[in-house]
Amino acid sequence: MLHKTRGIVLRTVKYGDTSLIVGIFTELFGMQSYIVNGARSSKPKAAKGNLLQPGNILELVVYHNEIKNLQRISEFKLAYIYNAVHFNVVKNTVALYIIELLQKSLKQPEQHLELYYFTENTLQLLDISPSQTTANLPLYFTLKLAEHMGFRLNGHYSEYTPYLDLQDGTFTDLPPHHSNHLEPDNSELTDRLFGCHEAQQLESINMSKEKRRKLLYAYLDFLRLHMPDFTELHSPPILHEILDA
Repeated sequence: MLHKTRGIVLRTVKYGDTSLIVGIFTELFGMQSYIVNGARSSKPKAAKGNLLQPGNILELVVYHNEIKNLQRISEFKLAYIYNAVHFNVVKNTVALYIIELLQKSLKQPEQHLELYYFTENTLQLLDISPSQTTANLPLYFTLKLAEHMGFRLNGHYSEYTPYLDLQDGTFTDLPPHHSNHLEPDNSELTDRLFGCHEAQQLESINMSKEKRRKLLYAYLDFLRLHMPDFTELHSPPILHEILDA
C-alpha cells in the first residue's frame, strides 16, 4: 500500500552498482530503511539521488509492509530547501551531530510523531538561526530528545535543589553519592536550557565554550545511563572543534 509521509534522511549506504539503501526517520513509521534503485547511475533520472543527503527533509510516497525490514520509495522530493545547513560548516556540523544522535537513539521502527516534528523544526531553525542559538542547539536538542524518549528531567534548579542527579534525572538538595551528577552552576544552566519553550530562546543563554563542551558530554552520559544500547558518538569532538573555531 502507498502512503504519503515526510521524512528526514539519516544515512545512505551504497548497494550494488547503482542503488542506495537509505535510512529515513519518517513521520508515519519512525525509523525505516528504503532501497532506491538507480540512484547512482549516469542517467539524468539518477540526479534525484542527490536529494538523499543526510539531514534533508523530504516529502515521500512509500510502499510500506510491516513484516519487511527493507521498504521501497515510489516518489520523493525536497520538503524544505536549506539556505545554509549544507554550505555553512558550523551549521552543517551541528546538523550532523543531530543526525548521529538520532541514529544512536532510534533503534526500532516505531512512530515518534512529536520527536519527528521537533527534529524537523530544529533543523529548519538551525538553517536560519544566529550563531549563539546555533552553539546552544546541540545541548537543547539532546535534552529534549531525552524527554521525547521518555527520560524527562524532574523538578527544577533552586537554592534548595541545586544538584542534578543524572542517574535519577532529578534535581536534589544534596549531591548524590556517585559521580553522575551536575554541580549547581551546571544544574542551573541545564534547567534554563530545558525550560526553553522555543529554541529561539537559546540566544539569551550565554556560557563559555568549555562549559558547553562539559555539559554536552554530561547529557550524553544521561542518555547512556537510561538507554543501555546507546553507543558512543563520533561527532562531538568535531562539533567542539568547529564551535571553538
